[in-house]
Amino acid sequence: MGNARTALFNWLFARNQRGAFVLRIEDTDIERSEDRYEAQLIEDLKWLGLDWDEGPDKPGPFGPYRQSERQDVYRGYATQLIDQGHAYFCFCTPADLEAEREAALKAGLQPRYSGRCRTRPREEAARKVAAGEPAAVRLKVEGGTFAWNDLVHGPVSFASDVVADFIMVRSGVHSGGHPAYNFAVVIDDHLMEITHVIRGDDHISNTPRQLAVYQALGWTPPAFAHLSTILGPDRTRLSKRHGATSLDSFRRQGILPEALGNYLALLGWSPGDGVTEILTRQELVAGFSLAHITKSPAVFDYGKLHWFNRQYLKQAPLARLAERAALFLAEAGYLAARPPGAAELAWVERVVDATLKNLDTLRQLPAAARVIFEYSAADAVRDEETGQAARDPGSREVLAAFIPKVLALGEPLSYEKFREITKTVQKETGKKGKDLFHPIRVALTGAVSGPELEKLIPIFEEGSRLELPRRVKGCAERLREFAAAASLNGA
Repeated sequence: MGNARTALFNWLFARNQRGAFVLRIEDTDIERSEDRYEAQLIEDLKWLGLDWDEGPDKPGPFGPYRQSERQDVYRGYATQLIDQGHAYFCFCTPADLEAEREAALKAGLQPRYSGRCRTRPREEAARKVAAGEPAAVRLKVEGGTFAWNDLVHGPVSFASDVVADFIMVRSGVHSGGHPAYNFAVVIDDHLMEITHVIRGDDHISNTPRQLAVYQALGWTPPAFAHLSTILGPDRTRLSKRHGATSLDSFRRQGILPEALGNYLALLGWSPGDGVTEILTRQELVAGFSLAHITKSPAVFDYGKLHWFNRQYLKQAPLARLAERAALFLAEAGYLAARPPGAAELAWVERVVDATLKNLDTLRQLPAAARVIFEYSAADAVRDEETGQAARDPGSREVLAAFIPKVLALGEPLSYEKFREITKTVQKETGKKGKDLFHPIRVALTGAVSGPELEKLIPIFEEGSRLELPRRVKGCAERLREFAAAASLNGA
């Protein structure tokens, strides 16, 4: 969620400023970088509704946009810094560095590189590298202070001794070494003419290292804005133990992308009036400003996200919801595991329309629609609550009058016919309101509550004519079974 919100804020700012939004794949960590992760990332961002002007799939003037394809660029600048005396080869082994670290900790000092390779003559270092000895490249960090005016946090500064001589290139520039993050992003941001870097505040400690690289190369750094952390409901850093935390997991829950995007935009940012919550993407772009980003951490509230999703579910076209809902119904075994046909989709639209007001997410649809697919008159009669319709004399009187009239139709029950029959039954029995409709609902649905019968009746009838993995029973079949299970005389 933190990465998704960061991408969204960058996108909103770029669109508000009529700038360029750049997607760069930072895959210098070979062990953790795989094509499937890149594919998932791109799919997730597109699902969230973000587009980019330049990226691996959109060639632009500053490509390539994968860091793994820019190795020669980094090596060239690393060599330049070595030649200019701003960087040097480091031959320290992991064991050497660990020994230094342990010694510093024992002395009660903050571990930092001692600089033992800093004074080695360049000619000697070059000979060792040429002989094949593994070497990293470290930047010479000069004394002083690294400071910037953060567009969220205001003035921030770090003493140079906190930064120390850090590794720019792992394993040596001439032996196929890979650039470290803090080196590669500086080169890329400068060459790609990035003006604003908006990222999480866990990168604040990286900024002085990057400023040191800018300083060594004589370049002007971009503006930095560091976003606050997103916390879970318990006010600890949001993680998987809090529940769903990835875009893909929310998509699989049936959260709409526009609902999640709207909610994410309000985590650490507020519109000009500080009140409005439901905002279209166009309204978010028009009103977005870095000045309205808060420094304090934002708390991810799953209940609030579900509230947003309910609002957007109500606004979404039923045809669009039906396409997504069909996947969840198929997963539950209610629809075939294949793309639904036109007739099935039109029917699923009815199902969604009938159950929508009770849904926080589309994943809840199969449970809300259970009365459609899983009808058992025997279970309804045996159940303590619904069985009252079979035991109560008044309810039995209503059903004994109602069921034969429906069965006598000889055709599918329409809601208009349903209303006619219930009016007749009302006159015959003197029952009205709940006393009239409650037993009828139980007999038709096997439940005491649920979607409106006006919507359910055509769903039952149309569904019974579809070829579905779990057959939907029509109204007449349901009533006939209930009459038999309840031993209703005359029905």
